[in-house]
Amino acid sequence: MVATVALLTGCASVQEIIPSFWDDNQSARITDFRLRAEQFRCDQPHLPQIQALRSDLRWFDLYSESKGPRQADVRRALRPLSETLEEFRVRTETQGEGSQTYCRLKVQNLQLQSQRAAQAILRRF
Repeated sequence: MVATVALLTGCASVQEIIPSFWDDNQSARITDFRLRAEQFRCDQPHLPQIQALRSDLRWFDLYSESKGPRQADVRRALRPLSETLEEFRVRTETQGEGSQTYCRLKVQNLQLQSQRAAQAILRRF
């Protein structure tokens, strides 16, 4: 009995380390996110652009979560992107739009992180 429980518990955590496979929807959405990040304009209101990026990221996360535990690798790849975007949103909502330099740095960060996430997601087979 104990061995069965240990085996089943072990199988659950093994699923989280097995890489996920190619998914057309995830590939399209991360590319959409990258495009939106590339088109971010610091001379335009930030919050609507941030909300659009958050919406893309939320769709991606909900879709991946719905596919099950084998998507853990993909969801981990999005974590830095999500954290950067959340910091940007909170600061914009609580303190107003930051300087152009702050915006450019955040956007560059989002672009780099989305490029890395896209490489991980698009290179699956």
